[in-house]
Amino acid sequence: MSVQQIADLDVEGKRILLRLDLNTPLSEGQVADDTRISAALPTIQSLSERGARLIICSHLGRPRGQKVPSLSLEPVAARLADLLDTEVWFSHQPVGDDVEYLSKELDNGAVLVVENLRFNPGETSNSAEFGRRLARLGDIYVNDAFGVMHRNHASVDSVVESFQNAATGPLVHKELAALAELNDDPKRPYVGILGGSKVSDKIGVIETLMGRVDALLIGGAMAYTFIKSQETDVGASLVQEEKLLLAKRLLERCASKGVKVFLPTDHVAATSLDSEPIVTKELTGDLKGFDIGPETVNLYSSVIARASTVFWNGPMGVTEVDAFSAGTQGIAQAVADADAYTVIGGGDSAAAVKKLGLGESFTHISTGGGAALQLVEGRTLPGLEAIRRRAGQ
Repeated sequence: MSVQQIADLDVEGKRILLRLDLNTPLSEGQVADDTRISAALPTIQSLSERGARLIICSHLGRPRGQKVPSLSLEPVAARLADLLDTEVWFSHQPVGDDVEYLSKELDNGAVLVVENLRFNPGETSNSAEFGRRLARLGDIYVNDAFGVMHRNHASVDSVVESFQNAATGPLVHKELAALAELNDDPKRPYVGILGGSKVSDKIGVIETLMGRVDALLIGGAMAYTFIKSQETDVGASLVQEEKLLLAKRLLERCASKGVKVFLPTDHVAATSLDSEPIVTKELTGDLKGFDIGPETVNLYSSVIARASTVFWNGPMGVTEVDAFSAGTQGIAQAVADADAYTVIGGGDSAAAVKKLGLGESFTHISTGGGAALQLVEGRTLPGLEAIRRRAGQ
């Protein structure tokens, strides 16, 4: 079943319930980074110019079903009004009689933002009732929030059942097209780069990539579980002891498939994040590895330089501490310099790339780490499947 897009819809005079990802950082009641709001502007402007009446819904933070004033979307609505240079209405409730009335009173082209969906516990529990109440705000449903399409939440999943017409927006379509390139006959050599803290978070993607890539480069704290599984001392580094056997078997399976796995050969280590770091090839005693070392950066960079396709998800070290961020910076530069199809799978690695000002050097930087990983793993996204089901009816 094909996924309907907003270009396929007759939207003039229709109320469009538009699910966006406006989960932006706030500081002192103001938007601190409007990147996600700016990314959604073309979608909003296109629908508005075509005469749609827009009811925008999103989440912000983790209020856990409670009304938390510091996580209100009102500052986001105010910033959106500035960027659009037009009036944006705001509802202090995500659902209810008042906002339903307001949605019906909107003029063609007008924009309404409703309050943080996660103020209602029905959002994260995927409540069918909350989904139905939310659906009363629109005639057509559009999801352009790729970063939450892997969530079984009401505004992503159950709400779709109440609409005859449901579609994806251009941001979602761009993500799907970019990530499909990794699964549909990618150019070789294909190199996967995985970081982060836990092997358990990356089991699915490792199992999938071992059947597709030519090489895997592993960094972050998860590397120490793999290293220890080879009966090598890792000092006091973070290790998932219960995953040692799994890590060993994953390495054996990669070898049997001809996939070369690279593990750090040196480390930036310390006894704690606050203590003086050293570069070492051996980890013993109280030393903890917090970043890959310069020798490893050079080794990994040489592999990346020969690649034709690169997928990267997860930092190489503790990037929030400057002393342990050089490894991630080095890998970011290597991927940016590669003559290859390069995809950053969202999350901390995407944040590191943007912080370095290298965003324009990559083929695609995903806006959703979790959703991107699920697609790379070959798993379905609840939000996408909900729209596909509706298209098939």
